[in-house]
Amino acid sequence: MNADSTPLEIFLELAAEKSPPGQERAVAERVIGFLHGLGLEVDEDAAGDEIGSEIGNILCRLPATCDGTPIFLNAHLDTVPPTADIEPVVEDGVVTNRLPTILGADNKAAVAAMLAATRDLVRRGLPHAGVELLLTPMEEVGLRGAKQFDVSRLAAPFGYCYDHAAPIGEIVLAAPSQRTFLLTFHGRPAHSGIAPEQGRSAILAASRAIVAMPLGRLDDATTANVGLIEGGVAGNIVPPVCVVRAEARSRDQTRLTETVQAMLDAATAAAEETGCRLEAAITSEYESYRLEQDDRPVALAARALAECGHAVRFIESGGGADANVFNAAGLPCVNLCNGMADIHTADEHIAAADLDAMTEVTRKLIDLARSGR
Repeated sequence: MNADSTPLEIFLELAAEKSPPGQERAVAERVIGFLHGLGLEVDEDAAGDEIGSEIGNILCRLPATCDGTPIFLNAHLDTVPPTADIEPVVEDGVVTNRLPTILGADNKAAVAAMLAATRDLVRRGLPHAGVELLLTPMEEVGLRGAKQFDVSRLAAPFGYCYDHAAPIGEIVLAAPSQRTFLLTFHGRPAHSGIAPEQGRSAILAASRAIVAMPLGRLDDATTANVGLIEGGVAGNIVPPVCVVRAEARSRDQTRLTETVQAMLDAATAAAEETGCRLEAAITSEYESYRLEQDDRPVALAARALAECGHAVRFIESGGGADANVFNAAGLPCVNLCNGMADIHTADEHIAAADLDAMTEVTRKLIDLARSGR
């Protein structure tokens, strides 16, 4: 990866470097090397020590060359954990992984477009009002890097991330709050064949709780899910412990509160019915936000997309992103869809043309901010 690499070439190199949450150093060094090759300074904060990552948040500033409004561009360097190596291949203009696991377009496609646009600013000497590139670790496990970043370090009054799997042209106006559950059911062990009545099955308690929980898509704004169950010792032992990890999300705070309470009530009742003890921890992962179409950052994005030939459509998301953290901190951040598809699966892919298109959109965003339009 060098200063002459195309957006596709940049992406292929980044994607081939595995970077599960907390293990982003290798891909970070490639990014830092690219930026240093452009003569840019890079700063890394100490967030990694706080969140258990190999890296902190990486910030690169391009000082303004003209009047206008500076903007920041945000992407994350981690991916969900791959289950195999990543060998990106391009077939018929589409990038996939040759092996049966993720590709990492989430979020390295965004990183590639932002790096390519940054390179174009520097190499072509294009006028701009200031650009701040912010790359975070451990987004996939609770937006941890962004949460540790001091937003007062940014001069830009607003910014953009590209972290939603949908066609280019779609703009996320709203995203949900998320609450996570760690439910530990404590039972009593016993021999399952000789004295099962002396035991208290923690797995039975967890099962009854899950059956009673509201799960799936509950309404247009609300979802809930049980994602992980761990428990038991052996097939002939009444299980003394079972751990359930679950979540609830909603763009409606009232519905979120109701859903969380319903899930907790189901777990409490199941523990009581089976003679088990429940230990429950509920964590707020991030808070919802809502932007308006006439907000300047949104209007600027809509104009940039339209001028680059994309049909603009406004959507509401069921997923979180670093944008949630920045918006909660009072720093508007608009999440733009960048064409990646089937993220977090072995079918993940992105068109090479979309990498070029988002690079063009990035340049247009920077230009419109400079011109004040």
